[in-house]
Amino acid sequence: MTSTNLKITIDGSTGSPAPYEQLRAQIADRARSGKLPAGFKLPTVRGLAEELGLAANTVAKAYRALEADGVIETRGRNGTFVAAAEGASREAAAAAQAFADRARRLGLTEAEALSAAAEALRARYAAP
Repeated sequence: MTSTNLKITIDGSTGSPAPYEQLRAQIADRARSGKLPAGFKLPTVRGLAEELGLAANTVAKAYRALEADGVIETRGRNGTFVAAAEGASREAAAAAQAFADRARRLGLTEAEALSAAAEALRARYAAP
């Protein structure tokens, strides 16, 4: 069973770790390595459970463990996101997520949004 968005694979063979532990470990590893950047919105518990062919309680257990470890954070009805490690990083991730949401609503392509962000950063960080 594999998740297309997160590239999570669950090994159901005998002797492999429990599915929730496999899911927890893979999300944690991807978050720490940056493959899942801070602010990345994770699928809903039900959505990921369906995608992986797991029970919703299994995914919920993994999400609870990840949240307890500070790897992810739940923002109420807004969803579950990969948490930033530090306060400034957390704030920057939230701002980046808001920008991404706004760019998408405006109909910008990913390339156009990246170009706009890069231009704004160059202007802000330019030597005086």
